[in-house]
Amino acid sequence: TYNRINMVEKTINSILNQTHKADEIIIIDDGSTDDTKNILFKNKNIIYIQQENKGVSSARNYGIKLAKNNWIAFCDSDDIWDKNKLYAQVEYHKNNPHILFSHTNEIWKFNDKIIKQNKKQQKSNGFCFLDNIDSCKIGASTVLIHKSIFDDVGIFDENLIACEDYDIWLRILLKYELGLLEESLITKIAGHDGQLSFTTPLMDTYRVKALLKHAQGKYKKEVRAQLLYKINLLIKGAKKHKNQIILDEYTNILATL
Repeated sequence: TYNRINMVEKTINSILNQTHKADEIIIIDDGSTDDTKNILFKNKNIIYIQQENKGVSSARNYGIKLAKNNWIAFCDSDDIWDKNKLYAQVEYHKNNPHILFSHTNEIWKFNDKIIKQNKKQQKSNGFCFLDNIDSCKIGASTVLIHKSIFDDVGIFDENLIACEDYDIWLRILLKYELGLLEESLITKIAGHDGQLSFTTPLMDTYRVKALLKHAQGKYKKEVRAQLLYKINLLIKGAKKHKNQIILDEYTNILATL
């Protein structure tokens, strides 16, 4: 969480009220300057850690490091878990012990109205790296994942201020099967101040950085096609807005592909 005193209590309550109780709840306060600390200190059922502001990747990585258990679930402080979220995923993994990574469908709300998801955001399962290279289709707050996966592929890239989830899911999907629960088990509250997907400019620059990690990998043909598409969009936008820095950087990257 970061400066979401008006939202974080509702998020925490949705976790505390799970039908399958979490063994531990770790909150990483990423340098909030509001009254978040005093609000959260009142609750004895959580582990509250405050760090200087380093970004969402750093906060999640710190939480992973502190977690004592083998299974990790994330929840951003603008998301609400359905009361059966953990129960449903725990049961799913009991019934599918070979799958170490799952996600669920989600509801998006804007001004208390449900936003209809477009077909591009349709969730996938199985060995589905290629289904996920165009955009991030795995909501971080829907995930349940075995900690051993992070030992294998690494943790969130702290050099990415956005699209860090897109980056890590691609790294995981190269090697691991993804499970999908069709139920919508979280609600995302969209459109508020501080939401990275709305406030971060040039989001495709971060997706390009993530994709470049796979440019010579197993799916290099498909990755290259996606890189060409995204880079050409960035170059077109840079020309339109006379952004010479972006134009030069991505023209140079394009020349290497």
